[in-house]
Parts: sequence; C-alpha cells; structure tokens
Amino acid sequence: MKTRMACRFMFFLAAATLLRASGFAQSADIIFTNGKIFTADEKQLYVQALAIRGNTILATGTNAAIEKLVSARTRKIDLKGKTVVPGFNDQHDHAAFEFSAAPLTFDRVASSAEGLTKAAVLDSIARLLIRAKPGQWIEGKVGTTVFFDRSMRKSLDSIAFNNPVLLQVAWGHGIVTNQKGLTAAGLNDAAKDPVGGWYERDSENKISGVQQNAQVPFWIAVNVANPKLIIRHMEKFGQKQLRGGITSTLFMGGGFTHALATSTLQNASIPQRLRFVAWPRSTPEGQQVSEWPVAASHPTTTSTISGIKYCIDGTPLEGNSLRSKPYHHRGNGNGRLNYSVDNMRQMMQEALTTKRQLLMHITADSSFGIVLNLIQQSGTAAQWRPLRVRIEHNDVGNPTKAQRNILSQYGILMMHTPKFATYSPVRSLMNDGILLGISPDGTTNPFLDIMMITSQQFNPSENITREQAVIAYTKTNAYAEFKEKEKGMLVKGMLADLAVLSQDMFTIPIQRLPATTSMLTMIDGKIVYQQVPE
Repeated sequence: MKTRMACRFMFFLAAATLLRASGFAQSADIIFTNGKIFTADEKQLYVQALAIRGNTILATGTNAAIEKLVSARTRKIDLKGKTVVPGFNDQHDHAAFEFSAAPLTFDRVASSAEGLTKAAVLDSIARLLIRAKPGQWIEGKVGTTVFFDRSMRKSLDSIAFNNPVLLQVAWGHGIVTNQKGLTAAGLNDAAKDPVGGWYERDSENKISGVQQNAQVPFWIAVNVANPKLIIRHMEKFGQKQLRGGITSTLFMGGGFTHALATSTLQNASIPQRLRFVAWPRSTPEGQQVSEWPVAASHPTTTSTISGIKYCIDGTPLEGNSLRSKPYHHRGNGNGRLNYSVDNMRQMMQEALTTKRQLLMHITADSSFGIVLNLIQQSGTAAQWRPLRVRIEHNDVGNPTKAQRNILSQYGILMMHTPKFATYSPVRSLMNDGILLGISPDGTTNPFLDIMMITSQQFNPSENITREQAVIAYTKTNAYAEFKEKEKGMLVKGMLADLAVLSQDMFTIPIQRLPATTSMLTMIDGKIVYQQVPE
C-alpha cells in the first residue's frame, strides 16, 4: 500500500514538474485577450491572446488557453478586438543633426532642397545674436542655396564674431561655418582635408563649407559643450517615438565620443532599448577608429555601444553620390566617393579582423558596385556572413543579378529608408532571398514608413504587403542588430515589447495608415505609454 501511494506521489510530482517546465503551471503577471495579435512569426502570424510574466512572453494562443494562466494577482487587459504588434525597432537615427544640442537654433524651413535664401538665414542668425552669450553655439538648417554660396563665411564672420555658427544642410551631409565655429571644433583655415571628408573654401582660401566626415568634429564640439541639452532632446524624441509604438532605437554615433555616448546613455531617461554605433572622426592621417573600443559595451542594462558606421558617399541632393549617370544640377559630374579604394580596403580588413559589424551609408549605383566588389575581394561569404554587413538606405538603384547573388550569399542586409528609396525593387529583392530591414532616418511615425513601402514604390509591383513591412520593421530589424533571439516577435520567451494600435493597420484603407497611433506601448513587460482617453 505504501509503495502504491509512493508511486502515485512520484507520478503527480513528475506531472507537476512537467507542467511547470511547459510554462502552463506558471501564472501570468499580465494577459491580453480578445485581440488581433500579430506575432511576426511566419509559422503563426496571428493569435488571439498572450500572457506576460516578468519581462518576457509566457505564452500565446486562444483566450481559453491564456486564461488558464490567470491568478489572483494577474492583470487582465481586454483588447476588445484591437490589433497588437511587436514593438517597432527604429534601426537608423541620428542625435547629431536630427535635433541640435546648440542652445540657440532657428527652425525656419523650406519645402525644397534649395532651402532658405542667404538673406533669410542671416536674418535668423541676427535675431538669435540679440540674446546670445559669447561663445554660445548658434545652429540652423539650410539647403543647397546657402551651402554652395562661398560668400557665407565672410558674412557669418562679420555678424557672428563672438559666436560659433553651424549651418547644417537639412539632410545632414554638409555644414557652413565661421571662424568661431572652426576654433570651437579645434580647427583653423590651414587645416588639411581629413580622410573621408573635405573643406570648401572661399575666394580668400578660408574654410566655408564642410563636407562629409569632416563634419564630425563640429557635431562633437556642440554636444560636448551642451551635454544636458542633447539628453533633453533625446528624451523628447523617445517620448514621441512611444506614441508610434517604437520600443528600440539605434543612433549613429556621429557627434559623440565613446565617453560622451556612455555618459549620455547613463544619464538620459529614455525608455527605449538603445544602441549607439561608432562613427569615428578622421584626420588627414586617417580614421581614428581606435577611439571607439572594438568590444561591445553596455552603459546600462538596456543599452549597447557596438558596430561601426562609414559614409561611403554623400547624397544626390548635394551631388556627392557616385553614380553612373551624371548630375545635371552640378555640371556633368557623376559625384564622388568620400573614401579612396585603399581606404575602403582598410575598412573591410578591419571589420574582418575585429568582427565588428560594418554599417555603410551608400546612395548610388557606382558606389554600391565598388563596395560589393571590395567585399568579395577581401573575404569569403563564410567570413562575411556572421558580421551581418548593412547597406544603409537601400537607395542604390536596381542591383544586377550578380550583385543580388553577392547580397544573398554574403548575408548583407539592405536597410531600406522608405522616404528616400521609392525606386528600390523592394519586393523582388526579398523574393531573391535578400534580407531587408527598415531604417527610418528621422521618421517617428512607423505607419507613414509602412504606407510608403506598401503603396508608394515607383514600380507598383515592388510594393510589399503590410505584414511583410511589419516583419521588416520588427523581426528583421532585430536580426540586423544581433537581437533576434530576444525581441522582434511576440512568441514565448521573447521580451515583452509591444504596441496596442488605435486601428487595424492591416485592413484599413492605405491612406489612413499614417493616422495610426499606439494606444499602449510596453517595454520589458512594463507599460511605458498609454493614450489618455478623450
């Protein structure tokens, strides 16, 4: 009799252990029921309910299955048919020129690339100088009209003789400055062109325009002078992203040293999971790569500093993307590379040696072809594939069949920026097995990006589905930062990062997509934003 009772006890003990191991014996902290939950997992794209314990997803499934995980302490949220998606992952943003840390700025904008007139810019600066303290940075956004005007240096020196001025082209690839600006950045008019960038000079051989990687010392100087302001702007940016359901953000590290990036992440109150990518400054002798440690660092439990970014070319707006067709607005030139082929070979070798992820801004077909050839020449697909090389913006024309084979075999990600790359053959790239993520580059509304990539490609046959777009924005973007085992899908064991949407983004008319907002944004199992009912 005792033996039989002992056997029964052991049976029930084993069964209880098995239940605990399967997760169903655990109670949930929070459950969502009666919803349309998009998992981003192709095996089962939609479920009705999910349960969360701590900061991870405990289970997904039907209402009945999930309600079995309820205990007296479980918080129950009835979605009432609302759509839920994994938290969006913003894989391309900037804290150097998206929002300036300068204490005095003007935000008058124009609707074209030409931007404001010289007279309007000088008037804006004059108004700020009335309340400027000596040495305070003044910053504003300009277009090609001011950027290509070599007389700006003399004008800026004459009115802003006590203040450094940084006039940034609105898309980030060029600066106009004055004497005080040069001094604040640790430069003077005798400076030689740094690797990866160059200076434009006026009739007196003084530096007026600052091109490409030559901008980095200016961004750093502004941020170092105003560390609290850059934190404040980043915090506001994070709050704005929450309203769009963005739970992870990658900032390209232009404007930061490793020490400044570390202290910023440690002192900023930003709920998103954050990643900074090294953007080394350069001198005439070369890239100062050693200023950013190779090994990934983690300033906080939810932030990382890793990878390295290079701008291989500029953009078509200032005529600095190297392309096969000439620019008509700047003579017959075809643009240029920021780096020599030898410099780029060094980049490739450094990436292969250190195993540091390589992110490259490329915005034209000729630049793209040169880079792919160099990748092929420098290593095998087996060597490159684990590094997950990224081509930022996916604005390189229509890759040839041979180039698509390289992208697929070498595991190179095309990180698509919807507002810039409407000519990209998005659907056919994905059909060819090429990994395509979404890099917003300043857009805080994911639904605008999704509307564009699903309906605004120049060739309508290259539009993708909304489900594919969300997967690109979540699951693929997690893979793009080596986090695919932690986030990007709403399945058991993944981090509980999600957004409850104001409307069903998968079925509403396409033109209504940008009006979608997050009613509730969750990060790490905690509700960090909730829309207040009207």
